[in-house]
Amino acid sequence: MRRYAHADSPLPSSQSKSRSDWQILRSLFPYLIDFKGRVGFALLCLIGAKVANLGVPVLMKHIVDHLTGFAQLSTLARAQQTPALVMVGGVGLLVVAYGVLRLSTSLFTELREILFSKVTESAVRQIALKVFRHLHSLSLRFHLERQTGGMSRDIERGTRGIQSIISYSLYSILPTLIEVGLVLGYFFIHYDIFYVVVTLVALALYIAFTVRVTEWRTHFRRTMNELDSKANTRAIDSLINYETVKYFSNEDFEARRYDENLKRYRNAAIRSQNSLSVLNFGQQVIIASGLVLILWHATGEVMSGRMTLGDLVLVNTFMLQLYIPLNFLGVIYRELKQALTDMDRMFSLLDANREVADAPGAQPLMCRGGEVRFEHVNFGYEPARQILFDVDFRIQAGTTTAVVGHSGSGKSTLSRLLFRFYDVGYAGGANAGRITIDGQDIREVTQDSLRATIGIVPQDTVLFNDTIYYNIAYGNPSADREAVIAAARAAHIHDFIESLPAGYESMVGERGLKLSGGEKQRVAIARTILKNPHILIFDEATSALDSRSEQAIQTELRQIAQERTTLVIAHRLSTVVHAQQILVLDKGRIVERGTHESLLQAGGLYAQMWWLQQRRDDRDDEMAADVAPAVAASA
Repeated sequence: MRRYAHADSPLPSSQSKSRSDWQILRSLFPYLIDFKGRVGFALLCLIGAKVANLGVPVLMKHIVDHLTGFAQLSTLARAQQTPALVMVGGVGLLVVAYGVLRLSTSLFTELREILFSKVTESAVRQIALKVFRHLHSLSLRFHLERQTGGMSRDIERGTRGIQSIISYSLYSILPTLIEVGLVLGYFFIHYDIFYVVVTLVALALYIAFTVRVTEWRTHFRRTMNELDSKANTRAIDSLINYETVKYFSNEDFEARRYDENLKRYRNAAIRSQNSLSVLNFGQQVIIASGLVLILWHATGEVMSGRMTLGDLVLVNTFMLQLYIPLNFLGVIYRELKQALTDMDRMFSLLDANREVADAPGAQPLMCRGGEVRFEHVNFGYEPARQILFDVDFRIQAGTTTAVVGHSGSGKSTLSRLLFRFYDVGYAGGANAGRITIDGQDIREVTQDSLRATIGIVPQDTVLFNDTIYYNIAYGNPSADREAVIAAARAAHIHDFIESLPAGYESMVGERGLKLSGGEKQRVAIARTILKNPHILIFDEATSALDSRSEQAIQTELRQIAQERTTLVIAHRLSTVVHAQQILVLDKGRIVERGTHESLLQAGGLYAQMWWLQQRRDDRDDEMAADVAPAVAASA
């Protein structure tokens, strides 16, 4: 028999060991390669924009030199007019060329952004969709151990981080590097090596200082993010549990808990801002020192006649063009580091272990009759806590099997295993057993085909914050409106829906809070009816209904279950007396099995539970009878 591994190690989280910056970037590259043509054209536009931008101060130098020469013409030369006209005409052409280069810079820049916008947004879309799909593919254990609010912020910041990485790289860092190379090359060819040396030294000091200080500041930013996620998680958790907060009048308590995180976030933000001021001032000292040295040397060259006034203007313009983007290097570097950190947190979600995954070569489930077998199944959610012990039973195709027992006996675990939210087995357990449908081990078929075969009405029904129609149609999104209404009628909820002002378009609220427990459960029943599965699971399907509704729904559920394989998990024994087989679970073991009559005759645990519930129901009926006259009299 094939052996199946189980994940014993804790699931990866955003707090796990971070990858290097290069590894994070390498994870991004595959999503950009799909648009290599656009990327190539965008880079060509980038180079064109920088070459045009370099030509602007060069033309300005020639305009200044021409005007300087024109001002120095002798009175006789000016009187002859001819040289002046030639010079003025030459300056006019230079001014026109200056305007053309300015326009070219803007044109190439906008073309670059037009070409690359699709690349950026497509990469963000693909990665966000991949993370979303991966999160849905993870096991129930992962989601129970995660805090949804913090995880949603990780995804949100991660997608923003991708946009930041691409934006800063293409629009700030790469253009600055190209411009530095062009300027240094021009200095080296046309001027003294002094300009190259001073520029390189200033740039090196500037970059080293920026990186060093920004690295020091990074932990402040990381602390801010963690506190932000924690505050957001706490706020969402509190708002989701709005009714519980109100039940215990704990609004002030929740506000204090939220404010504690906000105070810590404020302190971290203040430290981050103060360190930013230190960074900005240090950068300005380096920039000012380099600029003063170069201008001092250029001024001396102009006075000695080795450089023209246009050369001085050109050198000054080049330095300003270099240092203006460098002013934002600290911010850019910090944002890049933060973007990489955010991307790492998001990509770590993709690295989360798929504890329950399709086996290599898994085939779709071929459901013929729907016979279900649990063969000596052992299971535990945690290594030290085994839940099921050697559970072995069969549900013949088209029959109903009920599982009863006290709370905590492992009843609902059976449905989770059948849906393959978890795989059978437990840490250190050699004999995990197996679950089959029509003889096929559910670990060897695709999960999509498995879950498409099974329908469930859970005890705790959670609805989407959408319309009633949407929530019922969720059982089969391709179904038409007539099928949705027919499912609602079968679940005895159609009349209630029609009585609402908006009918089927009525919003159910967050987690269905606008509906009562019974109404939510009937929506869940309608949703399952619409799915029309081969195998049905009713997990306390009528627990939230009143007696009259319960009887009506039970009759309907029995009709639905006809000719379907059905597993009923119940606490109220009166709802399962019709089952062809009843299993009694106690502390994870099947202690009794049989029909309702045979189990009562056996006089075991089932019989004890039956008589206790009958006695309780009789007592409730007596209390209702005593209260009825008083109610009638008051009326």
